Amino acid sequence: MSDDPGDDMTDETTHDMTDVDPLEGTLLWSPPADPTRCRLAEYLNWLEHDAGLRFTDYDSLWRWSITDIEAFWASIWRFFEIRSSSLYRAVLEERVMPGARWFSGARLNYAEHIVGGTHPADAVAVVARSQTRGPVQLTFGELTEQVARARAGLVRLGVRRGDRVAAYAPNIPETLIACLACVSIGAIWSSCATEFGERSVIDRFGQVEPKVLITVSGYTYGTRPIDRRREVATIRAAIASIAHVVEIPYGPDRLDDAVPWSDLVAVHEPLEFEQVPFDHPLYILFSSGTTGLPKAIIHGHGGILLEHCKNHGLSWDLGPGDRLMWFTTTAWMMWNALVSTLLLGASIVMLDGNPMHPDLHEQWRLAEETEATVLGLSPAFITACRKAGIEPARAHDLSRLREICSAGAPLPPEAAMWIFEQFGPDVMLNNGSGGTDVCSGIVQGNPMVPVWAGEISAGCLGVSAFCFDEHGNRVVGELGELVITEPMPSMPVGYWNDPDGERYRSTYFDMFPGVWRQADWIRYTERGSCTITGRSDATLNRGGVRLGTGEFYRVVEEIEAVSDSVVVHLEDPEGGNGELLLFVVLAPEVELTDELRAEIAGRLKTQLSPRHVPDVVAQMPAVPRNLTGKKLELPIKKVLQGATIESVASRGALADPASLDAYADYAARRT
Repeated sequence: MSDDPGDDMTDETTHDMTDVDPLEGTLLWSPPADPTRCRLAEYLNWLEHDAGLRFTDYDSLWRWSITDIEAFWASIWRFFEIRSSSLYRAVLEERVMPGARWFSGARLNYAEHIVGGTHPADAVAVVARSQTRGPVQLTFGELTEQVARARAGLVRLGVRRGDRVAAYAPNIPETLIACLACVSIGAIWSSCATEFGERSVIDRFGQVEPKVLITVSGYTYGTRPIDRRREVATIRAAIASIAHVVEIPYGPDRLDDAVPWSDLVAVHEPLEFEQVPFDHPLYILFSSGTTGLPKAIIHGHGGILLEHCKNHGLSWDLGPGDRLMWFTTTAWMMWNALVSTLLLGASIVMLDGNPMHPDLHEQWRLAEETEATVLGLSPAFITACRKAGIEPARAHDLSRLREICSAGAPLPPEAAMWIFEQFGPDVMLNNGSGGTDVCSGIVQGNPMVPVWAGEISAGCLGVSAFCFDEHGNRVVGELGELVITEPMPSMPVGYWNDPDGERYRSTYFDMFPGVWRQADWIRYTERGSCTITGRSDATLNRGGVRLGTGEFYRVVEEIEAVSDSVVVHLEDPEGGNGELLLFVVLAPEVELTDELRAEIAGRLKTQLSPRHVPDVVAQMPAVPRNLTGKKLELPIKKVLQGATIESVASRGALADPASLDAYADYAARRT
């Protein structure tokens, strides 16, 4: 096991870089010589005047933030003017994982920092666009008024501190209002997207036993009406704890025996905020649930408040006058991150519907229409726009846009270069990676670090992230496990229904005791940037050499004939190389010929290495993905090894419930 990184920051084992995309590492963007206009520069100036701490560059600031973690997080508390009704006794009682206790003695409320009078009442808070109804806009004053009304309505329904309120609802203003109202009471929020099937919702909400379910009868996806009345009835019947169903009027139909939203918000009462301990549960997020019941991850008021102020303010550089547009559903942690944008006094764009309807221009059109200054896009969407030859900066007025963020999957170097070809040096690309587990970023960019193609620029402040080999040694230049060696406030309070913490400990601390393992596969460069190549639990191990899945996808999906792909490795129990299988989804009217197989193999061999060449290339109708868009390599592998679909994945947790069927058929034919 390696030593504390704060004791010696220079003793990493360095290895030669291999199998790296030749475009990777190309410098695309450099910060201005005098970046005084960004929030991070304001923080550095504040540190010098408030605490007498002077840092010459971002790297020295980051190293301080992960070594003197108590001083760093105390400075975030002061810089962002966190409100608390009682002072904290200690920033951190003990540096230990799991079990770190932050800001003991403090009492506060997350919602108070959004609708507690901090921001100008006439400033725009929410701009909403939907394919189900017309545009909606709310100022902070109007949002506060609606939260006060919804809070009073929830209290009338019997919701008290510690109760759970669940939403099976789209990304619309009413969902936000209900969330903040719930949180103001000290009740615990949880949400699922309306595209989830009933089994997936029951698997999640059934664990936390909500008192109130907030939902809709249906919605429109593109031009297609989706009726959810049957699903709501099934969910209600299956979860005995649900005492009331509140219906948001959305779409043409209505639910039976539900409290109308208009009744919930009928009465205005003064808005109060229950003061709760720093680690009091704020909301419950869920893992993807591809195997077994999804993990119910509890996040606390104070941890999310501090982490999102830090992340959104210093990494995303958000503040008053900014507007963040990031397409997300209510099931992804990006929805929670979107909501937290309001902490900084910036406004948000809430989108519901098909983000590709009627075509790939739609998100760019909405960014123009809503005057977004920061735009979040998925790597898959960026890649699709690039392959389609779209020129967004020429086709749309995006003059207010100054930053594009990308997360959720590895961003290929070609996609990063395309962003800068389209927008030039005035728009920064902020590529990052984090997770539901910490509900934030772990590694990402910021306005004071360069951007290199195919790389994530730096570690996030306060996140002691490194790469470990299988022996627990810190390494640079080779693939290994992404780990966090010091506690951070937004690590989960725990898992729901995990009283002894065993499931929590086994998830993050089974490989390296006392060190958090994120289960992502990462490679660091000597300059501190990094590349995420995929989940480490889907890592390919061929002949003792570990291969990240993201490397395959960057090469294969650049081929015009290939629209999607997934790769798995079946180990040889005798200790041989095993079998590497590549499944491809082809463009319309394209067939998988020997010539195309040869082209795929040739590109993998020349651009990566001979060991990346698959033993089998097979065509499939679809790549199984979860509802947040992540490829499901591990369930595919288990199906190919003989497991049933039902034992490895919940169909309701799949974007396409039938997408694994073809792999089961393929496995049967192989047998």
